[in-house]
Formats: sequence, structure tokens, C-alpha cells
Amino acid sequence: MTRDTRPPVRRIPAIRRSVLRTLPALRVRTIVKYLLMTALVGFFALPLVYMVTTAFKPFDELFLYPPRFFVRNPTLDNLQSLLAALSSVDVPFSRYVLNSLIVTTGVVVSTVLVSGLCAYGLVIHRPKGSGVILSLVIAALMFSPHVTQIPTYMVVNSLRLVDTFGALIIPKIAIAYNVFLMERFTRQLPFALVESARMDGARELRIFWRIMMPNIKPAWATLVALTFISTWNDYFTPLIFTTSQSMKTFPLALQLLAGGPAVANIGRAGAVAAATLVMTTPVIIVFILMQRKVIETMTYSGIKS
Repeated sequence: MTRDTRPPVRRIPAIRRSVLRTLPALRVRTIVKYLLMTALVGFFALPLVYMVTTAFKPFDELFLYPPRFFVRNPTLDNLQSLLAALSSVDVPFSRYVLNSLIVTTGVVVSTVLVSGLCAYGLVIHRPKGSGVILSLVIAALMFSPHVTQIPTYMVVNSLRLVDTFGALIIPKIAIAYNVFLMERFTRQLPFALVESARMDGARELRIFWRIMMPNIKPAWATLVALTFISTWNDYFTPLIFTTSQSMKTFPLALQLLAGGPAVANIGRAGAVAAATLVMTTPVIIVFILMQRKVIETMTYSGIKS
């Protein structure tokens, strides 16, 4: 009698068979998901791509109808026209850029420090009336910034800060949303960590700088990104609080450049396109550097009350 030497048939369990059956469907879903996301990213990137291509279009391609999406003969004449238009006044182009850098840096650094110290005092020290103060901060979120422009101007004018850097920086330091965001994140800080630092002899400023700020990095990184974007693009505040040409910021100078007569606007269309690219580039760079922290802030449970 012969013996069967064939290897036994390995039977796949039922659960494993069901998993193997669903793998092709999962792969198809993943491919469709990524294709859909790629299409959405490409769609939302179209204005950005069009802005970049328009900045390098020659004069004859700017007024084509229907407009051409991509540039065929790229040129740097628009950037040269921008420099020439901004240098035609008494103030050089570099002065506008320097003013914007000073104001933006001052506002970003000041609002992060002030908002962080305010949140540290309200959460860690819990003084009497801290709940009332926080309620006032939340109530201030309901007011539009345009409603407070006249009272702000009256205060700045009474302090004799008009047409100075103080008028452009000080009103933007204490923002209700910034304080509220830092306060929400500071509540997640373990109080035992602060107490142990005090027992080791650390002073309050050292606790604030070495313990609190590193633990709420997503919050202040988000403030840096949002404050930089809003301050860098702001032309309304310099329009109100500045009178001399030497104190105007870069966005205001570009708005004045684009807001001239109609005939001048046609001739400056290339310069305006280049100005849009120059204005948007720092914002894109800052957002790319800070986007991970911004996403962490939006998904962080500490933002919920």
C-alpha cells in the first residue's frame, strides 16, 4: 500500500479569508481618496499659481482676452517696474520694507510675551477677580476691530504717539483672542510641575520661560503665524496712525501704488502683479514653517472650554 507523500493543504481561516477579500477594496478606496485630495489641493492652489505666473508676464500677456493662465515669455520687467514706481517718491523702497519688518517683529514678540504672561498670571496665580477678567476677555471677542478704531485713535493721539512706531505696535499687543488662546493652553500645564520648580528655587520668570512656554509651544507658535500674517498684510492701521511718507509700511505703499488713476493703473499692472507676489511670499514662508503647530493647536483638546 502506497503512502501519500503530498503536503497537506493549508486551510486559510475564515477571518483571514475575509481580510484578504477586503484588501483590494481598501486599496481602491485609498487610491480614490488620494486622487480626490490631490485634485482638491490642485484646485485650491490655482489662485497661487496664477499669481506667481502673472508676476512674470510681459506687458502684452497681461491684457490678453481670454486671459492666459501660464506665462509663455517670463520676464523680470514687472519687478523692475515695481522698484521704479516705489523709488519715484522721496522715500526709498527699502524704507517701506524696514518699517514693515520693525512693526511686524515688534507686534509678534510683544503680543506673545504679554499674552503668555497674562495667561500665566490668571491660571497659575489665580488672583481675586480672575474669573471676571477672563469674562471680560471673552466679551471683548464679540467686538469688531473696526468698532474700536476711533477710541484707539483717541488714546494714541492723547499719548502723542501718532506717526510713530508705537502707534503701529502698541494697539496690537493686547488682543483678546491671543490671551484667550494662551489661557486655554496654560490650563493644561500640570500644576505639580510648577510647584516642584518653586521648591527647587526657580523664580516666576524662570518658571514662565523654561517650563510654561516650552509646554505650550503650539499655542504661541500659532500666535506667531497668525499675528505675522495679519500685521504684515495690514494697511488700514498705518493709514490711520501715520501721516508722513517715511512712516508708511510696505502694504500701504503698495495700496497707494495700485490705487492711482485708471491710466496709471493700466501702466502699473505688471508692477501691481509683482507687488502681490512680494507681499504674499513672506506669508507663505511663515505658514509653511508653522503649519504643523497651527494644525496641532486646532486639534488640541485644550482649546475647548
